[in-house]
Amino acid sequence: MSEREGTGGMVGTGGTDGTKQQRRGDTRQRIQDVALELFAEQGYEKTSLREIAERLAVTKAALYYHFKTKEDILISLFQDMTRPIDELIEWAKEQPHGLATKQEVLRRYSEALSAAAPLMRFMHENQATVRELSVGESFKDRMLMMMDLLKEPDVPLIDQIRCVSALFTMHAGIIALRDVEGDPEDKRKAALEVAIDLVTQAHGGARDA
Repeated sequence: MSEREGTGGMVGTGGTDGTKQQRRGDTRQRIQDVALELFAEQGYEKTSLREIAERLAVTKAALYYHFKTKEDILISLFQDMTRPIDELIEWAKEQPHGLATKQEVLRRYSEALSAAAPLMRFMHENQATVRELSVGESFKDRMLMMMDLLKEPDVPLIDQIRCVSALFTMHAGIIALRDVEGDPEDKRKAALEVAIDLVTQAHGGARDA
């Protein structure tokens, strides 16, 4: 590691390489969190790198060490969110295409959504921005792959709709139920239970077919 890499504004120069790496990781997370807060408060377009740096109480140069543009920050947030989804899709492709796998896919997807709740809400409330940055199209592609994991190709239309609705139900648990009174974890579990019921019903239709 070069001396320059160890002195990136918010990154300390002391400690081991592992400590430096951890500090860079912590700082990156702080930047992402603060940027997302500002994006939600005043909109993506109205938020500048200077404002992000000011809220973090760092210089713009220190911010540039990690991200050159606010687009870079948003894309990094999206990549962090989709990484566990990609891992889930790859895992599911290697499993038997049965009801137990479908139910486990929903459970793991629910946890991934919960961890990315602020970003999911941002994407919902800023759809035009998301489309312009192409991350929306990438997310759509992943949802199509998720649907393929949950539904059978030759089931009746009503069962295909049940599988699609299962995914939207879990999204609703993050987005539409945000202002509904109750514990977020309880709402997540309730949405998951409904989603599992829908896919279980659809699987029955597939078996009958």
